[in-house]
Amino acid sequence: MKKYIGLIKAMPLFQGIREEELKRLLSCLRARIARFGKNQAVFLEGDKADWIGAVLSGGVQIVREDYFGARSIVAAVGAGSLFAESFAFTETKSLPVSIFASEDSDILLLNCEKCLSPCSCSCLFHNRLIRNFLGITAEKNVLLREKIDVLSKRTTREKLMAYLSNEAKKAGSRFFEIPFNRQELADYLGVDRSAMSSELGRLKKDGVLDFTRSRFRIV
Repeated sequence: MKKYIGLIKAMPLFQGIREEELKRLLSCLRARIARFGKNQAVFLEGDKADWIGAVLSGGVQIVREDYFGARSIVAAVGAGSLFAESFAFTETKSLPVSIFASEDSDILLLNCEKCLSPCSCSCLFHNRLIRNFLGITAEKNVLLREKIDVLSKRTTREKLMAYLSNEAKKAGSRFFEIPFNRQELADYLGVDRSAMSSELGRLKKDGVLDFTRSRFRIV
C-alpha cells in the first residue's frame, strides 16, 4: 500500500483528503491491493457487488456477454480510474458485467458498504469521499452519452469516425492511441471485425486516417 500512496492520493476519488487522513480512510474502507495477470478476471458476472476497484497500474475492460455468448466491451479503464463504483449506489446484489485485466495490473479494492457508510472516526473526510463519488459518477454519465452517440451511427464507417474523433478530442491532437486491439475495438463498437478492418483500410486509402496498430492519426 505504501508504494502506491502517492498515486492513490492523486485519484479524483480522494481529492481534498490529506495524506494522514487518507491512511485512516483506507483502513476504514478495508482497502487492499490485488495483482491480476493479463486476461485474468477481477470480477465475474453474477459475483456479489461488494467491491469497488481502482486501477493502480495496467488496465481493465468491462465486458458484457449475452445469452448466446456474444461479447461486447462496455468500457476500458486505465490507471488512476475507478470501476464498478456505480453498483455501490444501487441495490444491485450481483454484477451484470465481468471485468478482466487487459494487461498485468495492480488493483485497489474498496468495500462498497464502507464507502457509503461514514464511521465515527473518519466522518469529516468520509463525507468528502462521497461527494467525490458523485462527481465521478456525473463525469461517467457524460462518457456514456458519448458512447451512445457512437453506437447510434448506422454504418461501421460512421461508428469508427465518431469514436476516433472523440479519442482525438480527448488527446487534444490528431495523433493518439486507443486502448483496444482490432478485435476489442470491434467488440466495443458492436460491429464485425472483418468488416471493420476493411473499412479502416478504405479510410486509410482515402487519406482520411493513418494508423499503425493502436496508434492513429486523423489526416
